[in-house]
Amino acid sequence: MNSKLNLILALVFLLGGLSAARADEGSPLGLWLTEKGDARIQVTQCGRALCGKVAWLREAIDPATGKPQTDDKNPDPALASRPMVGVQLFIGMTPSGPGTWAGRIYNGDDGKVYDSKVLLTGPRTLRVEGCVGAICGGENWTRVSGR
Repeated sequence: MNSKLNLILALVFLLGGLSAARADEGSPLGLWLTEKGDARIQVTQCGRALCGKVAWLREAIDPATGKPQTDDKNPDPALASRPMVGVQLFIGMTPSGPGTWAGRIYNGDDGKVYDSKVLLTGPRTLRVEGCVGAICGGENWTRVSGR
């Protein structure tokens, strides 16, 4: 009897885990690799909005200084010396339609903030776009397995 109960409990946990994994695939929450593969961004829920912060950099150490990469392109001197790992990229990214969020995005490459939208285009692809006026650009991020 005990082995049957253990088997049933194991199946319940297994099926619960599979449905949670499927739910994650339909959600932007998780760890994403940028198109260039130079950063991983952790997307989490922040109230109604999405938060996306730098979780990992391929070149986490600045070869010129031997210290962690900083937000050196940021025009605010108080922020320019902060480490890039941990920097929040998504600003006010709230739902704007099915599988779509709109807000602003911080670009650490130039220290500027752009109007942005994020679209979940598939279970493993997140389209991240930024716009200046009518000119828009973007890239596809890939879900990292085993967050």
